[in-house]
Amino acid sequence: MLRVLLAVACLAAGTAHAVEDPYPWIAAAYLVKRDGVVLWAGSADRRLAPASLAKMMTALLALERGKLDESVTVGKGVLKETGTRMGLKPGETLRAGDLLAATVVRSANDACRVLADFLDGKDFVEKMNSRAAALGMKNTHFADPCGHDREGQYASAADLARLAEEVMKHAEYLRLARQEKIFFKTAEGRAFTLRNTNALLGRYEGAIGLKTGYTEGAGNCLVVLAERDGVLVLAVLLNAPNRWWNAVGLLDRAFAAAR
Repeated sequence: MLRVLLAVACLAAGTAHAVEDPYPWIAAAYLVKRDGVVLWAGSADRRLAPASLAKMMTALLALERGKLDESVTVGKGVLKETGTRMGLKPGETLRAGDLLAATVVRSANDACRVLADFLDGKDFVEKMNSRAAALGMKNTHFADPCGHDREGQYASAADLARLAEEVMKHAEYLRLARQEKIFFKTAEGRAFTLRNTNALLGRYEGAIGLKTGYTEGAGNCLVVLAERDGVLVLAVLLNAPNRWWNAVGLLDRAFAAAR
């Protein structure tokens, strides 16, 4: 983990440069970086729906706030959540850190919603956009903390790579993102076992994470990080019909080019 964190610290030092788009069929937009330097990109500044990749910003704000051992009570609003859920019930109590884990690992919308409400309620989206602006994410605007399709919500592959590089600075995010399965209980004793939505974990050598996403409007989305022999490759794919196979191909080529 230390080697990965040291490599992550160097990502921002890499300088992007103009590159051709050698794989236009990969995704509606994509970007691949090796040790912080752009290798390949296609429509990397195009504004597209980010799906659950938006949860990286929710996670970042939670990690920057800290206090993950605080207790959080689930509100009635959780019943309105759709898509991937873990089945939280109003009145249950969980650690903020367990809600973060369910958000990162399982991409659970109910956990994400409870976490966002706990962090800042109705003003949370405003904080997401303020943080995005501070990171220089010029082609990003959030309208939902969990990534549901919403009018006015968009992000670019380049911006999401920047967000990924920021969240990767947190050891706790890296620890969670690489977990194939997590276990925890509510304060009342109800137990949860959640599997990671990232199909590359345990199947692709060096895969670490970072986030998956899907909505009808966004299609299949992925931010994947992998490390081999000190070389760190980050890829972002937006609306990629064959995201797993295409991600493997991009990662393989990026590692091969480093030899």
